[in-house]
Amino acid sequence: MTHPYRWMSALLLVLSGWMLLSMQPAKAEMLPALTGGQSDCVVVLHGLRRSAWAMSRIEDTLTEAGYLVYNQDYPSTSAPVEALAHEEISRALGWCRAQTVEQVHFVTHSMGGILVRSYLQDETIPELGRVVMLAPPNHGSEVVDRMQDWWLFQKLTGPAGQQLGTGPEGIAANLKPVSAEIGVIAGSRTVDPWLSWMIPGNDDGKVSLPSTRLKEMRDHLVVPASHVFIMRKRAVIEQVLTFLKHGYFGKDGEGSA
Repeated sequence: MTHPYRWMSALLLVLSGWMLLSMQPAKAEMLPALTGGQSDCVVVLHGLRRSAWAMSRIEDTLTEAGYLVYNQDYPSTSAPVEALAHEEISRALGWCRAQTVEQVHFVTHSMGGILVRSYLQDETIPELGRVVMLAPPNHGSEVVDRMQDWWLFQKLTGPAGQQLGTGPEGIAANLKPVSAEIGVIAGSRTVDPWLSWMIPGNDDGKVSLPSTRLKEMRDHLVVPASHVFIMRKRAVIEQVLTFLKHGYFGKDGEGSA
């Protein structure tokens, strides 16, 4: 029988590797102001402990498609979700509004979608267009439930990470439906078998498929991708473009709403 301390040590090692895998080089420079031409702005928000680099392939594709794109690092482990949402989304909207745009869309990964929902609880965006969420923990994650009291998890994920559980004290349980055209893309593959073991049913290694869903969503698509890499898959990025243009996904995945 495996000694419980060895089991815990192995799990901590896996968690450390997961966090290191999530870290990407920072993109420190601020986007320059642009003028004229573009009619729509897309705010791209990375997830917990990620960076703008993680969303760079989406950014490049959106730019090539003619969108004005805001994709910047934000300190995802430094403050609660509510504070991060107010600061980062206000900054992004300010930048978009300084340009010549008609609509502002959002493309988010993981906790980035929770930031958008949190912001829309008390704020309105008159020019809000469509929102595409990639692997969002809309009902929290069981991984957080099991690990939120561990000192290493607390150190690595900060205040926002502590809010992403599935219980009544988690932020997901306290967010009301929002008025927006939302499309959700969920992953059904994992590169984190230890973490998937904590999640009942199908998952992407961090979030279960049911947790990604929202009552108010316009469409839902399941793709064979992991939580860590879903935003880098070309097929997913094509689906992002489809939803931003039409308000629905092409049905090339494993299922939809």
